[in-house]
Amino acid sequence: MTTGAAYEYLTRSLLAVYDPREAASVADLVLESRLGLRRMDRILRKTDPLAPGQAAQLEADLAQLLRQRPVQYVLGEAWFDGLLFHVNEDVLIPRPETEELVHWIVEDARSGAPRILDIGTGSGCIPIALQKHLPNAAIHALDVSPGALTIARANAERHHAPVRFIQADFLDKSTWTTLPAVDILVSNPPYIAEKEKAAMHDRVLTQEPHLALFVPDDDALVFYRKLARVTNAGTVLYVEINESLGPQTAALFESEGLNEVTLKKDMQGKDRMIRARR
Repeated sequence: MTTGAAYEYLTRSLLAVYDPREAASVADLVLESRLGLRRMDRILRKTDPLAPGQAAQLEADLAQLLRQRPVQYVLGEAWFDGLLFHVNEDVLIPRPETEELVHWIVEDARSGAPRILDIGTGSGCIPIALQKHLPNAAIHALDVSPGALTIARANAERHHAPVRFIQADFLDKSTWTTLPAVDILVSNPPYIAEKEKAAMHDRVLTQEPHLALFVPDDDALVFYRKLARVTNAGTVLYVEINESLGPQTAALFESEGLNEVTLKKDMQGKDRMIRARR
């Protein structure tokens, strides 16, 4: 099989579980990862034959993809802000919307050497990307999951990012005394209510960690309330939010004594992030 035929085969097969645009995108990701060729290079070399091991790997990948396993977990990697991160089912797959949150922080903090804490770090994509943009920053990152922190530490080592990691349950107020003093607090916390599960794609619902996704229906803003209360005077808080709860989240921050509360839309025009300070 040639590289061109492999692309056609993957794309055609993936139509069983993806729409045509998604199938082509997933096929591109698989071939770039497994063959080490970007799309244009692969097109130029479409008549090159696959090695026997490469063909077998693509068949194994396809079998997992047809079982609805996300391509990032199949490959064990995902791109975020131009960096390649290790991922598995212990962490959320990084999303482009979160890159926008990172860029907002970088725009505001480009000068100086801020102290930053990321709450609920998952794969470590937020603090590691921030460390790359802000090399003079002192950055800590917290997560409750040992599995997530194993992945985050591996990613920090991969990208030579001196992020300091903390394992703690942020919802347990007794752990707050162990948190470092910071200038910037950032979080992409769980914010999807349990009742929203019915509208979610099976690839997310059955594969990605529920601990990092869901909050109780009767307290969907629990993490934001806690984040507001741990935000000290002089600290700026940046959070990603549920697009359907933008005004409610902003109002909660104001009721908790934060000010300069700014609700910002993402590139798709959805309420996606908030900046506030005490």
